Amino acid sequence: MALNDPWPVQRFGPTGLEEPISDLVAVEEPLELRGRDAAGLERPLAVLMRTPGADRELLRGWLHAEGLSGDLTPHPENPNLWVLSGEVPPDYAARHASSACGICGSGSIERLLLRTGDLPPGPPLDPAWLAALPERLRAGQAGFAASGGLHGAALFIPGRADPLCLFEDIGRHNAADKVIGWALDRPALHRPASVLVISSRLGYEIAQKAVLAEIGAVVGVGAATTLAAQTAQAFGLLLCGFARHGRLTVYAGAERLADTYRP
Repeated sequence: MALNDPWPVQRFGPTGLEEPISDLVAVEEPLELRGRDAAGLERPLAVLMRTPGADRELLRGWLHAEGLSGDLTPHPENPNLWVLSGEVPPDYAARHASSACGICGSGSIERLLLRTGDLPPGPPLDPAWLAALPERLRAGQAGFAASGGLHGAALFIPGRADPLCLFEDIGRHNAADKVIGWALDRPALHRPASVLVISSRLGYEIAQKAVLAEIGAVVGVGAATTLAAQTAQAFGLLLCGFARHGRLTVYAGAERLADTYRP
């Protein structure tokens, strides 16, 4: 599926309105997930605004973060509709999440503590290597290069220059869910040794997703929020922001750095 579609636009420059052209714009479409109640009847479970592509991985990652499970089946006629097998808890509220908001406000550190504990140990990481990862992510973002309207997320491991996987989406949470969904489908992968790199700021929802997926480190190009830093600190997640031009800001998890760089 195309990440971007042509769209007629107008551009303004120093001399005013330039000649109208057709530009590439990031695709945004709703993805509906339906579940089944105790009687076996389908009911809306979630609507995610996303960039089409890797829908199964997106839903796998999203379901994992929500604490739900089951087999996913695409609708035979509607590519924007999937059905989850298995009974959905009766007290689960259907979500209508935008590409910008993800799962904002759906949990807290206390709720997260009920679901998981400290992250398993991972190898020490070199800050210089971490600081260079966003540039490697950006180099693989063909959709962003074409439109400027897509976030990217990738999974890296020490000793390998290229990402294990890389996905793009209009929502940074969706891009992260696609990475996590990909990783969950590969049980042989030692996720605590991996690094999630994302082309955005680092909010609670990104830290939460990494903790639940047992990914050992998160690197972003923007700043972290207080709740994201507190979450990372509570679970032993290495959380790094402002990774650019060889510089790195570490908000939590400095004990994961190589001995030479530890405070």
